[in-house]
Amino acid sequence: MKRLSPLLPWLAAAAFALPAAAQTMVSIARPEVNLRAGAGTQHDALWVVSQGYPLQVIGRQGQWLKVRDFENDVAWVYRPLTGHTPHHVVKVQTVNIRSAPSTDSRILGQAQYGEILRTLEKRPSWVRVHHEDAGVTGWVARRLLWGW
Repeated sequence: MKRLSPLLPWLAAAAFALPAAAQTMVSIARPEVNLRAGAGTQHDALWVVSQGYPLQVIGRQGQWLKVRDFENDVAWVYRPLTGHTPHHVVKVQTVNIRSAPSTDSRILGQAQYGEILRTLEKRPSWVRVHHEDAGVTGWVARRLLWGW
């Protein structure tokens, strides 16, 4: 055990230095799913989320995932009710969905705070999304979204 002790500070620093891309994300794979106060159906349902809603996994207990949403709320979700289809959620009041990844491009539509957008393509500063409810596909500045 004494041989490992000099490595422990280095290992701890390496764990905290993981890039954001290394974070595990899931999305809701059913029309509506309860997020719960604990890992099990005996725990209260805190709120209901819709299909596609992105969540960051911060812990696990058996088949249950401890997750965080874009508002930093923490809850538990049953893993089989989630999937790996990338989505983003709007984290500002309103975003413009544009025809190209540029603020000079034409506005095709808008999305509001909390709306879920299917992620189609990612670039460093822009995300190509599909807004199912509005039937619009286009580009949104990445800094205005939270998710994959």
